[in-house]
Amino acid sequence: MRIPIVAGNWKMYKTIAEAVELTRGVRRAVADIKGVEVVLCPPFTALAAVREAIGPAKIGLGAQNMHFEEQGAFTGEISPLMLAELCQYVILGHSERRQYFGETDETVNKRLKAALAAKLKPILCVGEMLAEREAGVTRKVVQRQVEAALAGLTAEDMASLTIAYEPVWAIGTGRTATPEQAQEVQAFIRGLLGRAFGAGVAETTRIQYGGSVNAGNARALLSQPDIDGALVGGASLKTDEFARIVLAAGRPGV
Repeated sequence: MRIPIVAGNWKMYKTIAEAVELTRGVRRAVADIKGVEVVLCPPFTALAAVREAIGPAKIGLGAQNMHFEEQGAFTGEISPLMLAELCQYVILGHSERRQYFGETDETVNKRLKAALAAKLKPILCVGEMLAEREAGVTRKVVQRQVEAALAGLTAEDMASLTIAYEPVWAIGTGRTATPEQAQEVQAFIRGLLGRAFGAGVAETTRIQYGGSVNAGNARALLSQPDIDGALVGGASLKTDEFARIVLAAGRPGV
């Protein structure tokens, strides 16, 4: 059975001191919740401090992006080898990176391969724009993104990968896909994985939902059979609310 994964994407929020305070609060709040993996993704500047604040707690640490080269003259970028010294996870292909910083399906694929080569665990984000959903091409867009990102990967590579379906129209807008809408797309993604890598990979790969997830809607979303946790934005900056989402995802018997 797939163990749900709830990751908090802190985006460009929290100074180092604030990040440490939030980490300590989350650590206390989720300590007794079973059957779910928790990952915190602070800004680059706070990674080392958050790692120390996590201490021996069973909480994963992730970065929000990375370059695909190991080193070089890329001012302002962070390499996979740098991240591998600090964390276990890295978010790749987030819609904000695609929308504001020119990332493409091809560069996401290069980042994904580089992350795997550095023994990082990627969280791959895919999802459609509002105009694409209204035009009825959600599946076409998601299929393109998934197939392009995973091109050249093996079934063994997939063991380290989490996919996050994030409809762009639901990120930071307060709008959320209904549980049925999210389940439909996530089941479609699982079908794509089955055709590309086989039923075993499709069954074991975790697929999160992201897009205005909060304590109020988490349980309904996370009860869907193909939703294996959440990639949480704004709500991950509030200790109590994030803990309630983690609780909603937990499966004590797993």
